Amino acid sequence: MTKPEKSWEKRLSGSIDDLAVGFVESLSFDRRLYKVDIVGSIAHAEMLAAQKLITQAELTDIKKGLIDIGEDIAAGRFEFDLTQEDIHMAVESALVARIGEAGKKLHTGRSRNDQVAADLRLWLRDDIEIVQTRITLLQRALVRLAEKYIDDVMPAYTHLQRAQPVSIASYLLSFVEMLARDWSRLTDCRKRLNVCPLGSGAVGGSTLPLDREKTAKSLGFADMTYNSIDAVSDRDFCAEYLFCCSLIAAHLSRLAEDWILYTASEFGFIRTDDAYCTGSSMMPQKRNPDMLELIRGKTGGVYGALMAILTILKGLPSTYNRDLQEDKRHVFAASDTINSCLQMAEAIVRHTVFNTDRIAAGLDEGFLDATALAEYLVNRGIPFRQAHGIVGGLVAQCEQENKAKLADLTLDQFKAACDNIEEDVYTTLNPAGVCRAYQTAGAAGPEAAKAQIAFWKEKLKEQ
Repeated sequence: MTKPEKSWEKRLSGSIDDLAVGFVESLSFDRRLYKVDIVGSIAHAEMLAAQKLITQAELTDIKKGLIDIGEDIAAGRFEFDLTQEDIHMAVESALVARIGEAGKKLHTGRSRNDQVAADLRLWLRDDIEIVQTRITLLQRALVRLAEKYIDDVMPAYTHLQRAQPVSIASYLLSFVEMLARDWSRLTDCRKRLNVCPLGSGAVGGSTLPLDREKTAKSLGFADMTYNSIDAVSDRDFCAEYLFCCSLIAAHLSRLAEDWILYTASEFGFIRTDDAYCTGSSMMPQKRNPDMLELIRGKTGGVYGALMAILTILKGLPSTYNRDLQEDKRHVFAASDTINSCLQMAEAIVRHTVFNTDRIAAGLDEGFLDATALAEYLVNRGIPFRQAHGIVGGLVAQCEQENKAKLADLTLDQFKAACDNIEEDVYTTLNPAGVCRAYQTAGAAGPEAAKAQIAFWKEKLKEQ
């Protein structure tokens, strides 16, 4: 069997060290680019034929050969040889072996530098749509769950201390808002990366009459790059994509952290399905939220991918450098992690119930109605800062007298703190009532939650 020939090896003398072969190859991980590599190559070949740089017969052979190679790879019949270094040379070598001389013309006016830049943009363009679809599915699951708990109230926390009463629906919808920003950021990222670098060559372009606009249009790019030096080394879009993934991971991790706490017996707010928990190898009673913990843990890997690409980019001289081969490791790893975590989060949300009786039984703990009492005083002409101090003193008095809630104070005790307090104060001192009384737009009460659910159900139909 003839040893595969590298595209560049005639420039160098001597044999290629096996250690170097293994060190330099990227085929083991960039083979997943094969579809976009073949699509890009077909578009390039069609442009070459239109410019009469290859014949129509050669174009026909090239297209058929590339399509056949793609089918073989998809079917698992293609034998990858790591000595070919990357997916571009693997496909091109196979093409030459199948169709002969015409295959050698495919690389006319093209470098692996602009080829990989185009492939990665094409791949990310598709991947972003997949990630956005998974975000939408998770948002819909959250909205469906929220719809079940519009009138149910739970404590919201700041500094992990009980703060104010909120609708459970509003709590769930807060994650829908976070994910909406993630979806929007990915749209912006996709828009910026959707430009075609093909025709930039290795760095300076080509003396051949390439029609870059035709190639860009046939690949569905919105535009082409306008500086060949920048085009082959630009990986801003990779960093931006990984930043988008990092924020998605952060939001999923926040949800996971909440729900890990809320499943604990100390809270008992929610129950996730057994399918998304594991037991202990030693303690028979344990029911561990391992899937949520892994979502939280995998966030570190996504952050690592972002830091890796930023570190790769920071020290590079102009223009293309082999360091950029490593970009795909981190992009692919982050994509795999985010897609799996979004799928898992959606499944968990779809199979989670809130223990509303347990939550309601504990609503009087933590003085959740304290802010509402301060606003009660504001409505009676007391400046807020003064009202804040009055209510703070009343809370301290409750704690000193072992009273669990403000409503346990007598009217005389209230009046001793402020003459403006009347008997109607007791209608204010109820967490569920406070939640229903919220008036500001976007507040965490049932009426606002209903409006938000209606909005998101309509909005998510469009995504």
